[in-house]
Amino acid sequence: MSTATYTVTGMTCGHCVSSVTEEVTEISGVTDVAVDLPTGAVTVTSDGEISDDAVRAAVREAGYEVTGS
Repeated sequence: MSTATYTVTGMTCGHCVSSVTEEVTEISGVTDVAVDLPTGAVTVTSDGEISDDAVRAAVREAGYEVTGS
């Protein structure tokens, strides 16, 4: 198991959380995505190493940006 937390900017509502969760969950190996809307923290749990680039691309696809990890 591997867990990484990223800071995502631009999320303001439940729809934002759903969009990011949906896109990141599609990454192969991801087993859980937890989003904390007030802080912008997105915690990704996977059954192996997931590249930061894959997470950043998924977040961009949802319409947001990763500003830290």
